[in-house]
Amino acid sequence: MKGIFALVILTFVADTCFAVRLKDMANIRGVRENQLVGYGIVVGLNGTGDGKAEFTHKSVKRMLDLMGLKVTGDEVASKNVAAVLITATLPPFARSGNKLDVTVHAIGDASSLKGGTLIQSPLRAANQQVYAVAQGALLIGDSGDGKAHNTVARVPSGAIVERDLDTDFASRKMFRMTLHNPDFTTAARAAKVVNLDLGGKYAVAKDSGTIDIVVPFQYEGNAVEFLANIEGLNVEPDQRAKVVVNEKTGTVVIGEKVRISKIAISHGNISLEVGGGKKSKKKGEKKKQVALLESSTSVGDLVEALNTLGISPKDLITILQNIKSAGALQAELEVL
Repeated sequence: MKGIFALVILTFVADTCFAVRLKDMANIRGVRENQLVGYGIVVGLNGTGDGKAEFTHKSVKRMLDLMGLKVTGDEVASKNVAAVLITATLPPFARSGNKLDVTVHAIGDASSLKGGTLIQSPLRAANQQVYAVAQGALLIGDSGDGKAHNTVARVPSGAIVERDLDTDFASRKMFRMTLHNPDFTTAARAAKVVNLDLGGKYAVAKDSGTIDIVVPFQYEGNAVEFLANIEGLNVEPDQRAKVVVNEKTGTVVIGEKVRISKIAISHGNISLEVGGGKKSKKKGEKKKQVALLESSTSVGDLVEALNTLGISPKDLITILQNIKSAGALQAELEVL
């Protein structure tokens, strides 16, 4: 029996307004997270730390030197310590004293970080400025099958933000919104909805993914309330005709606006005609499985017809690629 392919078809009912909140389809320029990274030392391991990593020994020596204890490199060689990289995410509008979760990754030959404690380590952003410091006991979670990835650990609330992000948000006179899925039609609709709500021409679609909004006089100095009102507006998004196929998993994702021109397909023992028509079988010819579809059919109809014939994921993807090559697939085809 031929394999059954995984199929996901994204469709919308043409007669129904499909509206999405503006906050779910766009973000405000400048309001974003920042990645932090640092280097540190984990101590207290039960002989599972770095054994031959020279940089770990140098790091421990330097740490002890800063504490006023002078030692040589040979004196700090221990498998109870490990060098690690630390990562964290700094949320927008973070303030001094806020706590962050951090992830710790072994970078030497340590076999496990279980039971270790991270020693105070600075966390830097891309501009090399220190925004937080991390320290605390490491936790290693269970993967669910009784096994754990022992060289990666978490420290919940293990970092403390040390400096505020410089933002003057409330007094801004203009905001720029960026669509997650750039589209000229969607951008124009969003600007129109905002202008109708505000009662004037305050929003302008600069391009397919950017909308500039001027803060009205009545909201000056109160950007939070203004954006809370704007984010709640409903906009009907548009989308390009697109088909996405994943050859590894056999998954096919099809947009609602995808259409196929009149075409006949023959693939192996499968024969199919888009646009209708009669088929005749020559004398002595083996009977083929046949599916007939009307012209201007959607890819969803095509896939449904092919699925009834029991085609494999590989056959489906090959057919879609060949339809695209023939110029009959009126959509963008993306193969993952």
